[in-house]
Amino acid sequence: MGLVVQKYGGSSVADAEGIKRVAKRIVEAKKNGHQVVVVVSAMGDTTDELIDLAEQVSPMPPGREMDMLLTAGERISMALLAMAIKNLGHEAQSFTGSQAGVITDSSHGKARIIDVTPGRIRTAVDEGNIAIVAGFQGVSQEKKDITTLGRGGSDTTAVALAAALDAEVCEIYTDVDGVFTADPRVVKKARKIDHIGYEDMLELASSGSKVLLHRCVEYARRYDIPIHVRSSFSGLQGTWVGRTQGNEAMEQALISGVAHDTSEAKITVVGVPDKPGEAAAIFRAIAGAEVNIDMVVQNVSAASTGLTDISFTLPKSEGRKAIDALEKLKATVAFESLRYDDQIAKISLVGAGMKTNPGVTATFFEALSRANVNIELISTSEIRISVVTRADDVNEAVRAVHTAFGLDSDSDEAVVYGGTGR
Repeated sequence: MGLVVQKYGGSSVADAEGIKRVAKRIVEAKKNGHQVVVVVSAMGDTTDELIDLAEQVSPMPPGREMDMLLTAGERISMALLAMAIKNLGHEAQSFTGSQAGVITDSSHGKARIIDVTPGRIRTAVDEGNIAIVAGFQGVSQEKKDITTLGRGGSDTTAVALAAALDAEVCEIYTDVDGVFTADPRVVKKARKIDHIGYEDMLELASSGSKVLLHRCVEYARRYDIPIHVRSSFSGLQGTWVGRTQGNEAMEQALISGVAHDTSEAKITVVGVPDKPGEAAAIFRAIAGAEVNIDMVVQNVSAASTGLTDISFTLPKSEGRKAIDALEKLKATVAFESLRYDDQIAKISLVGAGMKTNPGVTATFFEALSRANVNIELISTSEIRISVVTRADDVNEAVRAVHTAFGLDSDSDEAVVYGGTGR
């Protein structure tokens, strides 16, 4: 038996009973002959509570101190889990991200992993211990400051450690039984996917599927680490994420799933002079503010005015930064105005098979039409079609598209054990 990396999310270790249940599962893997490394998130809503507390103390908390504060949640989880494992008669050692050798850049709140040097983790497991690592955190290469990896950071920590330790598999434990064809909280008849390729999973993750984050999947694809997504509340087989090859690729479903995202906003730059360099200036300003954008649409310019509108979507959390950056640019680009809309949702249809099937696009839009859902933006790739709609329409739209492509399950309704889908 080889080394296994297991990751447990906040809903799995939300309370003392959850921690004891997780400890039993970890010990079971150890008894089965595996070397076990565990990555753990903060308990339940601890991170959100710490953020609220910081905002009560300061309207603009410094990034360095926020990272120092937020990493406390994972340190609590790792220590309690190590205690629970020792109570079951097995040796466990807990490690912070820094102690585990997770080296990052210096971008507080959304640091990226540069390297992993897991010497202490390797020593611990070689000595027969179970290693418990605090997820979501690392240490900056230059200043040696504590950093956090941003949303989904514990998943990324787990896959990065699996790659550095040459693990057999990275098991991501959550509160659903795997990756589903849609969010089971919205589509009760969503089907669990047994196997899915990295490419389809990347598209689902980047389109709003919450069970895995795209950074984690990208890391796994780069280092060819198999991911097994499963529930910590049941013993069922989950979803295997990895490379599709040979017959697996031939038998791949036309559509893998439907994802949705309500965390984005839309900015429209109205009345942009339609000449070379103006769009570049706009997006250079956005990049300078370190804002990530998603979908981009530019209208055909009006012949009478020579002006056009440029719309793009971005995370709601970065809306203020983007608006401030564009306001500073107004004198240079001479656009007319800015419109900000945070009541939108993105719906995405994902499947590697769609690129060879000309009927997919028509079926997708017909389903939205029958559900009386209006489309504001459209973006496509070889294996994805995404549209922006009103946020109020998103649940009905997801259910309509899911049914239209025959993705509804004939068996029992999907179960979300912890209530969050993560």
